[in-house]
Amino acid sequence: MNQPGIHPLQAAGPAREADLQALRALSELTAVLAEEHDPEKLLERSLGTMVRLARAQAGVVRVVTSDGAHLRLVASLGLTPEVVAQEQLMPLDCGVCGAAVSDDAVRQSFELRHCEAQTGADYFRQLGTALVVPLRHMGRVLGAYTLFFDEQRDTPEELGLLFRSISEHLGMALENTRLLRENMRMTLMSERQLIANEVHDSLAQTMAYMKIRLAMMQEALEASEPQRALKHTNEVQQALDDAYADLRELLSQFRNRMDPLGLVHALQELRTKFYDRTGIALAFDDRTTDLNLSVEEEGQVFHIMQEALANVARHSGAKHARLSMELIGGEYRFSVEDDGLGFYAFGQRLGGAEQHTHLRHHLGVNIMRERAQRLNGAIEIVNLRQGGARVSLVFPAQRGSDL
Repeated sequence: MNQPGIHPLQAAGPAREADLQALRALSELTAVLAEEHDPEKLLERSLGTMVRLARAQAGVVRVVTSDGAHLRLVASLGLTPEVVAQEQLMPLDCGVCGAAVSDDAVRQSFELRHCEAQTGADYFRQLGTALVVPLRHMGRVLGAYTLFFDEQRDTPEELGLLFRSISEHLGMALENTRLLRENMRMTLMSERQLIANEVHDSLAQTMAYMKIRLAMMQEALEASEPQRALKHTNEVQQALDDAYADLRELLSQFRNRMDPLGLVHALQELRTKFYDRTGIALAFDDRTTDLNLSVEEEGQVFHIMQEALANVARHSGAKHARLSMELIGGEYRFSVEDDGLGFYAFGQRLGGAEQHTHLRHHLGVNIMRERAQRLNGAIEIVNLRQGGARVSLVFPAQRGSDL
């Protein structure tokens, strides 16, 4: 119980002030971790916090290079430009810094002749102490902070423990940033592969079809068969029109990425613009009470529905269509149905331009099926008795969804 008239902070004295400085430093570090996602800027900003907290004259932060044999300078504070120029890259086993990294332990040294010899700078003659704090995560050293003091001084144990805690937080933040970048890189590569697949499955196949028809047209001309040549000319013209339509559709898809407001909002936007673009009235029926999908799942569903609606616009001859979504028995079902001509049966023998239209149906379905597989789902296609067709994407709901 506190004595009357004595405030707890006043009673604590210098020890309390040191604790408050530590809390302020941790608070500042927490703000930096929340705001900064660039790893080198994160280290640079945290260096300033550590220099102020330790009341050091100068400091540097270095990271282990990818070859695992050097330390690269990321940021410095208080050093002369000449020293900074010499400190850009140093061997991993250099002096007290190398010892701290090797032992994964906070190290200090009152002898800085090695630093002077390594850099050839007289600056280190003015200093009395170097304190090195390894930057670590999960037992792996990622780099080190080095703080310089103008006098010889021992580092209090509590300050060393605080620096250790700070380095672990920073190490975790650096590792998370690395994982985030790797994930972004993988996402970008996956997206590029997807674009390549879609171009291959539409434009490349159509170009191959035109190349064959041009060869057949050339043969007909050489054989003086004008009617057959004209037939192949019409086929090439139709294929060229289709290729142009495919290109416009691909550009539209790549411009219209997933809506940041989510899948339902994105599908509602598709419905709003569908009539103006195609002249086909599109109804939207959302029967789900709570859509519980990841961002990746929402993206796959959106593009499958987009492709299904593109097939309706290009091939169905429909006047009305409906896009519906529901959750039944632990499975999501997203469907597009129309009152048009229906899907051609695979394997049906068709000729001329109709055969190419059948090919386009098949390619569009392949694209949808590849995306459905990423959801552990399937594409179901049926021709309706009353006319038209229904394309459905069915895939299992994740545990925890509202069933």
